[in-house]
Amino acid sequence: MKAKIAGYAYGSDEAARSPVGPQELDRLKATVMFTEDDEQALRLAGDVLEDQTEDVLDTWYGFVSSHPHLVAYFSTPGGEPIQEYLDRVRSRFAQWILDACRRPYDQTWLDYQEEIALRHTHEKKNTADGVDSVDNIPLRYTIAFIYPITATMREFLGKKGHDAEQVEAMHQAWFKAVTLHVALWSRPYVRGDDW
Repeated sequence: MKAKIAGYAYGSDEAARSPVGPQELDRLKATVMFTEDDEQALRLAGDVLEDQTEDVLDTWYGFVSSHPHLVAYFSTPGGEPIQEYLDRVRSRFAQWILDACRRPYDQTWLDYQEEIALRHTHEKKNTADGVDSVDNIPLRYTIAFIYPITATMREFLGKKGHDAEQVEAMHQAWFKAVTLHVALWSRPYVRGDDW
């Protein structure tokens, strides 16, 4: 991380504590077929993406802004987009790309996934940025966003001259990592053992 990012609480006391522990994380990793090879491919992806995060975010933000039902979650209750909110989230989103590729998936990482999850729900939406926006992002959109965040990444992973097999390995690892993140982000939306 290059500079302090507003609202970024990775490894801090501000972050939530996840009720998910290493054993359940291992089960989730096995379920998405996430292996040590994927960890290596993600580290390579982090190197490939490091100087492209702004371009990736231009693509993702362009997608969100072209769909009023999505940009509404970064807007006032009356529907006016909050530029400062979009900018602050963007900085954290850029860091999330690199964290997804480079951070060890340990308890500190699990705790921050819980924090991110809560920031999508009634419990903590808007609190990191002190904005007056809608107070919840429905789970269905968090799940559905797996596809655009995955499909659009291949182009960026292929821009540094790696062969097709390496690009595919990075892309598959990214897909698994995003699915794993969203599985964890779904936890606060689901009651008890139903998760």
